[in-house]
Amino acid sequence: MDVAHCYLEGNADAVEFCPHEGYQHVLAASTYTLQEGDQPSRAGSISLFDVNAEKGNLELFHRVDTAGIFDIKWSPVGGNVGPLLAQADADGYLKIYSLEGRSDGEEGSRGGLLNAVSGEKISSSMCLFLDWNPSATSISVGLSDGSVSIISLVESGIETLQEWKAHDFELWTTCFDFQQPQLVYTGSDDCKFSCWDMRDSPAQMVFQNSKVHKMGVCCIAKSRCDPNIILTGSYDEYLRVWDLRSISRPVNETSVCLGGGVWRIKHHPFVSGLVLAACMHNGFAIVKIGGEKPEVVETYNQHGSLAYGADWQKDKLLPVGKTKSTIVATCSFYDRLLRIWMPKSDICCI
Repeated sequence: MDVAHCYLEGNADAVEFCPHEGYQHVLAASTYTLQEGDQPSRAGSISLFDVNAEKGNLELFHRVDTAGIFDIKWSPVGGNVGPLLAQADADGYLKIYSLEGRSDGEEGSRGGLLNAVSGEKISSSMCLFLDWNPSATSISVGLSDGSVSIISLVESGIETLQEWKAHDFELWTTCFDFQQPQLVYTGSDDCKFSCWDMRDSPAQMVFQNSKVHKMGVCCIAKSRCDPNIILTGSYDEYLRVWDLRSISRPVNETSVCLGGGVWRIKHHPFVSGLVLAACMHNGFAIVKIGGEKPEVVETYNQHGSLAYGADWQKDKLLPVGKTKSTIVATCSFYDRLLRIWMPKSDICCI
């Protein structure tokens, strides 16, 4: 069920609902626009929206201009910090903003991202992807030269703990292990899916699989509920489920073709075995990964361009007729479209 939509001022590539209590109605959306000419540049922005699905409202309350953004992520719940939004951009910067005001108890107030809490140019290469560790003390960043950087948050700002050449081409995705945060997973345009142990410096390879993915690895998502399950998405259009019980030799047990390059995967915040996928040329899909084989339970094709950004709202289930559902945000690149919708399926019964 469609709730609301709007158009952004640049090519839309990422959407992220804030997970922190009191701010779960806040949605961040980012853009990346290549401005061609004699002196080409990459421009971007972060927009903050207040989402109220029950009233059908999608209200923009803050916007900041940036360099072209490849990824944004809110800090996880459970760390010793409030809501922080991290940005990875085309100029090689990692920036971190603090969210101020606009909590559920302050509906009349205005808030937003003021100045960046910290931000530094961490590489001469482009920053393509970022992931927070579970305690919100470190961030892994994938770089366009195939390297991965581990950045630590300190009182004075940020500092690089480690950086190593992990892949031969663009490193599209990184992922900390929730249960074993000393491990970080990486995926790249070289079709390799790897795991690294950061207790050594430089980090030591735990495994590297170069045979299963037929094209570049775009995204990796570790299950919070099952420590033995991790998902990968690839340009080859497959969502794959891996068994990590033998950490040095993970097994690709099952897979499902989603009809488009699998650019993003998001686990449902509290329904185990349910994921949301952005499938580039084939819209968005909700996939059930429990059971013998992954199953597509619903698709959403109301976008007219590359499906890039997708996220679940981290809030309570809402009634839709006789069923219950979760708010979803999706965005598409060239048409600059942001949509808020609710799956038709009964989330509780999937």
